[in-house]
Amino acid sequence: MIPVTSFKGQRVALFGLGGSGLATARALVAGGAEVLAWDDNAESVAKAAAEGIGTADLRTVDWSGIAALILSPGVPLTHPQPHWSVLLASPLGVDIIGDIELFARERRAHAPDAPLICITGTNGKSTTTALIAHILKTSGRDTQLGGNIGTAVLTLAPLTPERFYVVECSSYQIDLAPSLHPSAGILLNLTPDHIDRHGTMENYAAVKARLVLASETAIVGDDDDFCRAIAADLETKDRRVLRISRDHRVPAGLYALGTILHESGDGGDAIVTDLAGIETLRGSHNAQNAAAAIAACLAVGLSRDEILAGLSSFPGLKHRMQPIARRGAVTFVNDSKATNADAAAPALSSYDRIYWIAGGVAKEGGIEPLRPFFPKIAKAYLIGQAAEAFAATLGDAVPFARSGTLEAAVAEAAADAEQAGEPAAVLLSPACASFDQYKNFEMRGDAFVGHVAGLAGVAMLI
Repeated sequence: MIPVTSFKGQRVALFGLGGSGLATARALVAGGAEVLAWDDNAESVAKAAAEGIGTADLRTVDWSGIAALILSPGVPLTHPQPHWSVLLASPLGVDIIGDIELFARERRAHAPDAPLICITGTNGKSTTTALIAHILKTSGRDTQLGGNIGTAVLTLAPLTPERFYVVECSSYQIDLAPSLHPSAGILLNLTPDHIDRHGTMENYAAVKARLVLASETAIVGDDDDFCRAIAADLETKDRRVLRISRDHRVPAGLYALGTILHESGDGGDAIVTDLAGIETLRGSHNAQNAAAAIAACLAVGLSRDEILAGLSSFPGLKHRMQPIARRGAVTFVNDSKATNADAAAPALSSYDRIYWIAGGVAKEGGIEPLRPFFPKIAKAYLIGQAAEAFAATLGDAVPFARSGTLEAAVAEAAADAEQAGEPAAVLLSPACASFDQYKNFEMRGDAFVGHVAGLAGVAMLI
């Protein structure tokens, strides 16, 4: 845990007692703050109270004596309308911040030289975050991984100058972290997302931009107009900017042409590495992720040899284009995290011959956006509620079976792929939520792994 000492002896309000909220309350108490915590869920309030954390309905407290409102990132700050706690705190000028801001203040107070890499973007954040942490750990650095990737940042080991911190940041977290100052900040890409929470795409982009604006080294994607504009703005301010691209040369930074990563700069261009053969970094999207990770690790002092060793041994992110097994020329890939068509596209683009398991609870638009990838699909195996709708979209373009269940789909896809005798992927990339058959995508992915492990003759990779 990182005790939050910046509010020692002061009264602090906290709203939102989910996983990160409860962890934040504990860190504030450990640092000597007087905490008044609340949540709309009575069970969460009772759990906090049972741990000795102060609780109070924030509608009834005297806000004039409160130093800050700590807001969980899932609670609206501005859109579609400010949360009631924000409306109570704002008129009195109470600081409204989140756990990433508390971390930033503790770092500034106790270990300002601790290397900090922060990652944001619409897509690819978690893979890039996990890859950076893996490279650092492989090099022997004391590495802490947290933030939006699933580990509350204040549960990480206490700040020391020698400890490296790798933190994934959502737009919600950045919005509540005004003094975040990373050693290296990454903005991978920007596409429309979370507009309900930011009002407009321009507002969403402006929030994301704050992370790189405040970074010692700004690493910015060059593959969409919003990121290019942000990078250009930074360059006019004489900031250190490295651009990254998945498919074209950049003037200063790293870029991919096919599987080859190049570095460009004043000294000319040079090949950094070839990603071919690294199963966990297939596809142009992962070339962008790898380029960003390399740039960040170079910025915090790693050598090229250390970085390349980490790249080659990256195990991948669980449930995200994760190779889990092989049988002959067939690779089994768990992409259960692909809960909509846009999320499924990277996996479908990364393999040449695919036995595709898809279905569940469909999102708006279904799989129509994936039509450009249909020629790659040898056969589709449809499961869950979306089976009939997906069958209608596939029509005569792709052979398909209505498998119904994941277990049946695995057995059928594995048998067909083996009979074909060609290099191929049996790919679970559902393009759907899991809620008709599984509690979450993690359980669905774990079930897929279990079914694959039960096949005869497979060699598990995990």
